[in-house]
Amino acid sequence: MRIAGIDIGTLTCRLLVADVHLPNGLKEIDADRRLLRLGEGVDQRKRLSQEAMDRVVMTLKEWKGKTTNFALDAVVVVATSAVRESENQQEFLMRIKQETNWDVEVLTGEEEAWRTLLGIRFGLPPSVSDFLGLDIGGGSTECILVRKEQLPKVLSLDLGVVRLLERVFHHDPPTAQDLMNAEVCIDEQLTKTRAVFGEMPYSPLVGTAGTITTLAAMAQSLEQYDRTRVHNYELTLSTIKRLEKDLIAKTSSERLNMLGLEPGRECVIVAGTVILRRIMETFGLDSCLVSDFGLREGILVEKASKL
Repeated sequence: MRIAGIDIGTLTCRLLVADVHLPNGLKEIDADRRLLRLGEGVDQRKRLSQEAMDRVVMTLKEWKGKTTNFALDAVVVVATSAVRESENQQEFLMRIKQETNWDVEVLTGEEEAWRTLLGIRFGLPPSVSDFLGLDIGGGSTECILVRKEQLPKVLSLDLGVVRLLERVFHHDPPTAQDLMNAEVCIDEQLTKTRAVFGEMPYSPLVGTAGTITTLAAMAQSLEQYDRTRVHNYELTLSTIKRLEKDLIAKTSSERLNMLGLEPGRECVIVAGTVILRRIMETFGLDSCLVSDFGLREGILVEKASKL
């Protein structure tokens, strides 16, 4: 089945057109992603700005034209944290419907976690069955604990790179106080994980989405993003700490010269790195297996299973 999937995220919008062969085959036909920061200011105002909506709608109209070139069995469009928290959600969804004729499904945090799990599983090595899945997004972070012969446990935290940036990172480069305030915010959210997941071991960690894949690209000093080198790369805590030290010593504009960091992510990468580092420290994890498969692939798998 040839399906187009679009993930309207708080920071990034992603398109994937792929042939899906259940139970474990997915062939990419076309893909695109844009860092559009739809969720800019939503944490404070609880509203999507006109400028941010304009950026996303313009991109979706472009993708609408692109997808007409494919003989598609289905198109699925989902939105996550920024849209589900916004008071003007319906205005935005109506604009998309009018401009593209696409219906958008606004995912709850739990639904987002479940579909991320579908995507992660599609790309995992066969040897990995039990794991803690982690998806650090722009507005929320999804945690998924997978254990043999148990139903997966999922939790969505009010913790994302755009949200954390706007709440605590008030200086460029960040100050020691900014970093301390960030850790306090992260630790407050992480208290929820033990209540849901218990005290069992959390390893191995499998991480997906832009912060983690970007750190994997930076760790390898990639001049251009290479999915084959990022997917299933082992990102160690010591490497993450080294990259964090380099990042916080630079201004946003200076970070643009760092290999592996895509333009548009220079302002939020510190927030994402601190979230990942703090989660790994809290749960005693020394490494993270990087997955280039996540929500975008998961929504295709979920749609294919219903066709």
